[in-house]
Amino acid sequence: MGFADLLNEVGGFGRYQWLHVTLISFPGLLMASQNLLNNFVSGIPDHHCRLPTNHSIYNLSLSQVTCLLVCLVFIPLDSSGNRFDRCRRYVEPQWQLLAANSSANVSFVKTEECEDGWTYDHTEFEATTVSEWDLVCSMRPLKQMIQTIYMGGVLAGAIVYGGLSDRFGRRTVLIWSYLQVAVLGCSCAFSPSYTVYCILRFLCGMAVSGVILNGVSLKVEWIPTKTRTIVGTLTSFFFTFGQMVLAGLAYWLRNWRTLHVVVCAPHFLFFAYSWWYSESARWLVLNGKSEEALKNLHRVARINGKPEMVDKITLEVLHSHMNKEIESSRSTFTAYDLLRTRGMRRISICLIAVCLSPLWFFTQVSIYVMQLIFGAVDIPAKLLALGMLSFLGRRITQATCLFLSAVIIFANIFVPTEMQTLRTTLACLGKASTSSSFTTVYLYTGELYPTVIRQTGMGFVSTMARVGSMAAPAVLILDEVCYLVVYGGAAVLASGFACFLPETLNVPLPDTIEDVEEKWLRRGSRQRRQKEGMPLNENMGSSDVANP
Repeated sequence: MGFADLLNEVGGFGRYQWLHVTLISFPGLLMASQNLLNNFVSGIPDHHCRLPTNHSIYNLSLSQVTCLLVCLVFIPLDSSGNRFDRCRRYVEPQWQLLAANSSANVSFVKTEECEDGWTYDHTEFEATTVSEWDLVCSMRPLKQMIQTIYMGGVLAGAIVYGGLSDRFGRRTVLIWSYLQVAVLGCSCAFSPSYTVYCILRFLCGMAVSGVILNGVSLKVEWIPTKTRTIVGTLTSFFFTFGQMVLAGLAYWLRNWRTLHVVVCAPHFLFFAYSWWYSESARWLVLNGKSEEALKNLHRVARINGKPEMVDKITLEVLHSHMNKEIESSRSTFTAYDLLRTRGMRRISICLIAVCLSPLWFFTQVSIYVMQLIFGAVDIPAKLLALGMLSFLGRRITQATCLFLSAVIIFANIFVPTEMQTLRTTLACLGKASTSSSFTTVYLYTGELYPTVIRQTGMGFVSTMARVGSMAAPAVLILDEVCYLVVYGGAAVLASGFACFLPETLNVPLPDTIEDVEEKWLRRGSRQRRQKEGMPLNENMGSSDVANP
């Protein structure tokens, strides 16, 4: 008997669970926007040096052709010869270039940096942080720094909010995270400077971690064992559709400040209705708040149409179901507990390897179209993942998706850069396999770590994933073949480590570290006794060996 039995008695996956899961998952439509927002708000529009003020032509009513001819006098062409150089201009105007059939050699003409700033093409983007603060040419690294700082915030949030939620509860931290995203996200739109914007994006990234990690745990801990797979996979589609929603919003709203407000303001609504959530009863019991846990169970029973269970489930019944977990739980846990014991150490090391593999794909397609395509390919990928998770289990699914990603990366080595259609197809397949892998690992991690330290564990694993994503761009300093070999090799290695994780399909969630160790030790003891021909312990539960 355990908490899973209590969930079944109060209605299993009933009306409350449907509402609970849907409301927690709905913000996922905009979580994708937060992670991918920099692609659009910091998009780089076409640009060239602004003409000297004493030669400005932009207040004149000139045709586009005339403007191009005048610019040709002041701005050299780039190395391709197809467009104006983005970062240099002639020191002196080269009027001879306007002469018919001019063959003047200007390769040795003296040039200078854009002393008067830049002129931006507003066809694709009305305004971005790049055009706002001139993050081009020598300042271009600051554009990428925005995303790096944001991911640093996500990393910090995984550490901070993971530990806080194990101490103060999933619901409390989740509610706060909604408010933080709403306030700081909207504040980004009014940033007066680059520095202020980066600080706000860092803090917003922390809150995004709080939303994702606590949302996953709060869902998992109220879902019966048999429905975890389908619910966990289907709710990930909110993130998938969110990628396509972002493409549409960014195409419609070409101003970065407006886009920020639109994708962040709805979190005020999420904050308002999140007070309806019930705190995890598992967490409440293991933290000495059994009476509050009992009230939440009674509430769930009433909403699920099981009012008769209100009188049947008492404190004594609750404690009898979770007596072992209560006795073995401690008041506080730290990240050290993720590595302290044999079973926890094995799980953590394998998950670190899985999440550190950076899988990135690149292609030359319209940014809006590519975002839409990458969102669309997630749909069949996650449906395939659902089938694999349900019938093959988590371990095989995780290892297979990572290995498939490696195969696609290695295949890309042999595709010439001019074959853009094939490279785009491979990029989509790679995105699909990576998406399936991420869907699996989020569900898997929540099932592997025990309730008393689940959020700390998920925060730890999420931190490793962010370290991998932040390290990925550094690999790009290598030539294409080398960085593809690094990425592919990392995926193969991660696939191998995934094979050493325990299977959790249809296995009840562990509530304590002792639960985790008991599964490992009993399984290992049974296998060792079978190998040595020794009699098995009759008291050994079948559930410990049902999923080797």
